[in-house]
Amino acid sequence: MVISCLVGYQGVIFSSEDELKARFYFFRTEPFFIPSSMKTIFFVLLKSLFATALFAQSPKIVQKPITWNQERIQLSLDYLKNRHGLSQTTPAIQPKMVVVHWTANNSVKATFNTFNPEKLPARPELTKASPLNVSSQFVIDRDGTIYQFLPDTIFARHTIGLNYCAIGIENIGSRQNPLTDAQLKANEELIRYLSKKYAIEYVIGHHEYQRFKKTSWWKETDPKYITGKDDPGDKFMHVLRGRLVDLKLNKMP
Repeated sequence: MVISCLVGYQGVIFSSEDELKARFYFFRTEPFFIPSSMKTIFFVLLKSLFATALFAQSPKIVQKPITWNQERIQLSLDYLKNRHGLSQTTPAIQPKMVVVHWTANNSVKATFNTFNPEKLPARPELTKASPLNVSSQFVIDRDGTIYQFLPDTIFARHTIGLNYCAIGIENIGSRQNPLTDAQLKANEELIRYLSKKYAIEYVIGHHEYQRFKKTSWWKETDPKYITGKDDPGDKFMHVLRGRLVDLKLNKMP
């Protein structure tokens, strides 16, 4: 009896987490078909199935935190105020957008070493705006491995005018080393995961960020502070957004 019930449970297609929870609640409160001697093991198995169903789509994420100390916190708060015009007590963001980048280097180690210091070493085109170092919340290796450098909702400096609302995903690659199929798949999985957690409205390439300059999304106090970008390119973003069409993301401005 227990086995047939579990098969039936696994065979159900649930349209939402709420429906799955409702079915689980029914089984928990109305187990009239289960011998009392089997109830404990049944509920353990059912809870395991419930957890698996809810989190089956969550990608594996390797935690690799960069330095996050009082100096970086203050530099982030200063950037939010001076560049985005936002006075905050904590350097937190409400993610509404994902910006996809490439690193222009060949390894996660090199990217970590670049992002880890609190201050920019020597990039005058950026240090004129702020000494805060660049960074991103996520980095994806050539084989599709996803690394998390900062928490989802912690501010990172990666896209002019949009950092305050955007999660950054860096991909190991460059114009000479185009992003891989494994990275494409990992970006899709990560963005789907983030879209379940936050109300993501846009997924854009770094090279597309200037298209938001004349929208209410744009928050940069100096209209002349712009840098040219070409990553990760139209082709990659066209394919990636094509795979995410069911998320009903907003069209680019």
